[in-house]
Amino acid sequence: MDLGLDGRTVIVTGASGGIGREVARGFAAEGADVVLTYRSSPEEAGRVAEEIGEHALVVPYELGDSDSARAVVSAALDWTGRIDVLVNNALFTSGWEPGESFEKVGEDAWREMVRRNVEGYLELSRLVTPGMRERRFGRLVHISSGLVDEGMAGAEYYATAKAAVHGFSRSAAFSLGRDGDILSNVVLPGLTATARNEERIEPFSRRYINLTAVGRLLDAREVANAVVYLGSAANTGITGQTISVTGGV
Repeated sequence: MDLGLDGRTVIVTGASGGIGREVARGFAAEGADVVLTYRSSPEEAGRVAEEIGEHALVVPYELGDSDSARAVVSAALDWTGRIDVLVNNALFTSGWEPGESFEKVGEDAWREMVRRNVEGYLELSRLVTPGMRERRFGRLVHISSGLVDEGMAGAEYYATAKAAVHGFSRSAAFSLGRDGDILSNVVLPGLTATARNEERIEPFSRRYINLTAVGRLLDAREVANAVVYLGSAANTGITGQTISVTGGV
């Protein structure tokens, strides 16, 4: 299938590892120019860019920082003159301790988690959509978390922020879709195996596997495949949706 991504420009936030790395690789494999952002791992982002080659641009990005968001968009436009796809994948989890009583989380910590994870996604979306409306083409894909549906003690504020993005994407789809072929969707991964998280998720993996229809954890590439399709020109009718990529949980 031709995904219609050749020559498109895609911003993937949080692209130095995990799902973001595979998303960047997936878009590049389809011929897109990919802006890879990172927060604290320039070396890892650089390695991904080396794999991709001349179709990759590495830019630092601080989720929830207005100046940083504008710098990412400016860098993309200076590079190719266009932004066709935004994948909001970066996340902010500082202060998140699974199992901690939510009312004991410090005021500054929970407010910052909600603010960054909501404002970061919305701000980049606001910055890229004027150009999409002008060209009458664009794709927004927001990466959420299965915790929105499944819940977990200690994840109250993170799940709150992710759920807020669902509401934004749903309404934005109606606004954007009236100005052209511009679509907005949420991808909701479950517990996903990545190169970074093997030890961290091990205590939860067996219980989660027992809940899946496929009897295993999905890996980052499988989630990325769904993201790339939703962000492609081949997707012409899926918008305003939350797509679960969980292995059937």
